[in-house]
Amino acid sequence: MSQIDNNLKPLPSAVSVLIVDDEPGMRSFLNKALSKKFALVETAGSIEDAEQLRSRCHFDLLIVDIRLPGRSGIEWHEALDEQGRRSDIIFMTGYADMEVAITALRAGASDFIMKPFHLEQMMTAVDRCIERRLLKRENLMLRREVSIGYSSTIIGSSEAMKSVKHIIERVAPTNAVVLIQGESGTGKELVARQLHLLSGRQGPFVPVNCGSIAPELLESELFGHTAGAFTGAKGNREGLFSFASGGTIFLDEIGEMPLIMQTALLRVLEQKAIRPVGSEKEVNIDVRVIAATNRTLIDEVDAGNFRRDLYYRLNVLDILIPPLRDRPEDVVELTHHFTRQLAAELGVREVVWSHEDMVKLQQHEWPGNIRELRNMIERCILLGKPPAEYWKQQLKSDSSSTSGYPLDWPLKEVEKHHVTSVVDLHSGNKSAAARDLGVSRKTLDRKYKEWFEFSGEQES
Repeated sequence: MSQIDNNLKPLPSAVSVLIVDDEPGMRSFLNKALSKKFALVETAGSIEDAEQLRSRCHFDLLIVDIRLPGRSGIEWHEALDEQGRRSDIIFMTGYADMEVAITALRAGASDFIMKPFHLEQMMTAVDRCIERRLLKRENLMLRREVSIGYSSTIIGSSEAMKSVKHIIERVAPTNAVVLIQGESGTGKELVARQLHLLSGRQGPFVPVNCGSIAPELLESELFGHTAGAFTGAKGNREGLFSFASGGTIFLDEIGEMPLIMQTALLRVLEQKAIRPVGSEKEVNIDVRVIAATNRTLIDEVDAGNFRRDLYYRLNVLDILIPPLRDRPEDVVELTHHFTRQLAAELGVREVVWSHEDMVKLQQHEWPGNIRELRNMIERCILLGKPPAEYWKQQLKSDSSSTSGYPLDWPLKEVEKHHVTSVVDLHSGNKSAAARDLGVSRKTLDRKYKEWFEFSGEQES
């Protein structure tokens, strides 16, 4: 390989390639070379054969000869663009037609190679193409992290958090599956991100909230689908496991996953391969799996809500994050951290916390854990009220209410306030909120429709 090849980063093996050429020798030559490097390599002698393969499987990269029987590669390329294809394409041709090359590149082709060529030329073009694809994925994830103000710092110097940090440092460099357990708002995703950051894996970190995706769509979201796999599937689509190639997928609220999907996930963990919905072929994957739950999974296993074999497969390494009420010494450090962070984000002055405020913060139970603490600090900063006034307001509210509700509220308002508070506590995850409230998700959706849609209010 050339010097430029030696400098390229290792590419993930879970990449699929389709070679389309009417010359059997060329198909065989490229198939042999690329099969050593990538998980799936298929060949086709015509556009029709290629379309049949694409209907069964998603391909990350297409290597296509321009002159093909029936329809040219460029015409096919333009048709794929209209369909919203998600594959990169490299064109080959044995005819030195510069205008054709310019047309292909202007149409969005990743590269253009003249025949005959050395294998090194093709491999360099393929590597560049896949690297650009991975870079786009990483940039997308970075933009998402910036948009939500993500910080990779794990705050807390208590003995409990020191133990968590120690486990993270030991576990991160391995490829073992990790199960993170803890109450809502304790920072499970932050721990998962830290595991990925310290793992050295080159691919992206892809978080998935299993409770926020409709059960009938979860399989397609995770594994992808082929065109026509179900009503509305107009084209092939990459799943989140493919998107996380070479990196980490974080399955949050794993306890919300339907039993049928638990079976599919167990197979993925054991086979290290996925099968897109509607496809007959499995695609190998290189993805580390980290799961999290606010439930006690072993109790869910005993209740028949969670597969026992999947539980033991996920629970290879367990990290338990303690609730904030069990580590009050961390409250002071977290308060100062969020105060600085939020004041900078909002462009306002930092609030000054008195000793009395800190004592009250440490004595509070924090049922919403770190998320509740952060929200309280943000509210104080936005209102511009000294913390002491906030505590006085809380005491005044408590003295004129029962269980936190003013005594003059009608029952409907009490119900609405309580339900929306529980949903907020779960960061909008209505499935998790419905479980805590003891109602079905359908009932919760009906109430929200009644409260917000019919009244003309905007749902928060």
